[in-house]
Amino acid sequence: MAIFCRVNLIEEKYTRIKSELSPLKVKLVAVSKLQSIESIQALYNLGHRDFGENYVQECCEKHEKLPKDIHWHFIGHLQSNKVKYISPFIHLIHGVDSLKLLKEINKQAARCERIQSVLLQIHIASEETKFGFSVNEIDSFFMSADLRQMKNIQIEGLMGMATFSENTEIIRKEFNGLNQLFERIKKQFPELTNNFRYLSMGMTSDFKIAIEEGSNLVRIGSALFGERKKTST
Repeated sequence: MAIFCRVNLIEEKYTRIKSELSPLKVKLVAVSKLQSIESIQALYNLGHRDFGENYVQECCEKHEKLPKDIHWHFIGHLQSNKVKYISPFIHLIHGVDSLKLLKEINKQAARCERIQSVLLQIHIASEETKFGFSVNEIDSFFMSADLRQMKNIQIEGLMGMATFSENTEIIRKEFNGLNQLFERIKKQFPELTNNFRYLSMGMTSDFKIAIEEGSNLVRIGSALFGERKKTST
């Protein structure tokens, strides 16, 4: 009975959030880290296919247990030595934060004979604990010879996480800055941004502000599934 009630609640939340996002043409990635197979299956049964995971082992386990037409998004901090485990199936890697990581993703994608879609993570928050390219680094990244030699990656946009703050003006300013960077990069490097289509900003606490500032992909977890019960490694 408890599982049935929880599934019903998830379905109600999903329907409400989708009704908000669909008219705006904003893509929803349901953040399913630490959530049960039953909870993910509930959204799958409603037609949802995009789920986000933070931990490599958990992502691989869920990929094995759940339907193969799910689009798995890796949204956590990805270590280079773990890329090989998700390369055969991952749909989109959101947090590419270094040239070293991108080289490894390209290498593993080549081994799997596929083109790997990625988003570049930009550090826009005031917290030093968040990852990402600095705004000052991004131009030299796009001008690098190394990038042009990578034939098995496809950069589909940018991702950024705002400062964890109750000050909405700080959050709005950071999202606005990333939106401006997104548009500038498309204009400045058209030959490398043919597939630039996603500006991934916004989570449960700030996705409405993110959408107002140009986001077209949001990552929502607790607003769909409820609070997580434990942590993982």
